[in-house]
Amino acid sequence: MPTRFLKNWVRDEGYSVYRRVHERVHPSRPLRERLTNSVYRMQVMRHRLEDTGNRLAQKDRDMFNKCVNAQMAKQTDRAVIYANELVEMRKIAKLILRSQMALEQVELRLETIRDFGDVAVNLAPVVGVVHTIKNELVGVMPEVSYELGTIGETLNSLVIEAGDFTGEGYDIEATSEEATRILSEANAVAEQKMKERFPELPVAVPTAERVKSP
Repeated sequence: MPTRFLKNWVRDEGYSVYRRVHERVHPSRPLRERLTNSVYRMQVMRHRLEDTGNRLAQKDRDMFNKCVNAQMAKQTDRAVIYANELVEMRKIAKLILRSQMALEQVELRLETIRDFGDVAVNLAPVVGVVHTIKNELVGVMPEVSYELGTIGETLNSLVIEAGDFTGEGYDIEATSEEATRILSEANAVAEQKMKERFPELPVAVPTAERVKSP
C-alpha cells in the first residue's frame, strides 16, 4: 500500500502534539478502526435478525400445529386460514434468513479486508449487498434497515477514501456481479434452511400461494 494510505490505515504513534490536539478538536479515525466498528455493528444487526428468525420459527410451529389440528377436526375453513397465515410468515422468515446469510458473508469479507487491506476493490461489492438488504428489510424490520443504511454509508465513504489514497478504482460491472453472487449464495442457503426448519404445509389444505424465492 502507498505510504499515505498506510498512515491512515493504522494510527501513527509518531503524531506530533499539534496533530494530537487537532484531532481532539476534529477527530478523524483511521480506516481500519472504522472498518472494525462496522464489523461490530454488522454483527449486532445479524444477531437481531437471528433472534427475530427464531421467534418466527416458534410462532410457525405453533401455527402449524393449529393448522393440523383444524384439519384433523374437519374444520377446513379454519385450517385454510392458518395455512395462509403460515405462508405469509414464511415469506418473512425466508427474507430474514436470506438477509442473515448475506450479512454473515459481508462480515467475513469485512474481517478479511480489515486484516489484509485492499479496501477499494474488495469493499465495493459489500456496499451493494448492504444496500440491497437494507431496502428489502425496510418494511419488515425498519430499525435494522436504518442501521444498515448508516453502515452502508460508512462503508461507501471508506471505498471512496481508500480509492483517493491509493489511486485505485474498481470495475463497477464486476462489483455488481460480485454483489449478485453473494446474494444468490445467501438465497440458496436460506432456501435449504427453510426446508430444514419448516415442515411442508398439510397437502390437503389449499393456500393462496406457497413461499417463493424473492
